[in-house]
Amino acid sequence: MAPANDSREEALRRLDEQAKALGARVQRPTTSHAGEQAVSQAYRIIAELLGGVLVGLAAGFIVDRVFDTTPWGLIGGVLIGFALSIWMARRTANRLMALAKQDSEPLPSVPFDDDEES
Repeated sequence: MAPANDSREEALRRLDEQAKALGARVQRPTTSHAGEQAVSQAYRIIAELLGGVLVGLAAGFIVDRVFDTTPWGLIGGVLIGFALSIWMARRTANRLMALAKQDSEPLPSVPFDDDEES
């Protein structure tokens, strides 16, 4: 218990210090969610790659059934779907790189040391 002659401000200051110490002990360390975001973006790119090929496969199958061009619609659909999926994945990767470059800090420059002799 605090002595009786302590001022009210002193008691409030001690109480504030104790609250800060308790908060520091109880507070969990903050972690960055950058790893989770990177994994989700990687899954997105994989989904774009697979999705483009599968949509091209389905479109080629439909073209084969409608126009009776048995192997050529499927082959063309897969090739077009593959090209489209590569284009979409590259566009997403470029956008992510631009965001990462925007968020990153510039590297500190290191001055040249011309005084050193080898």
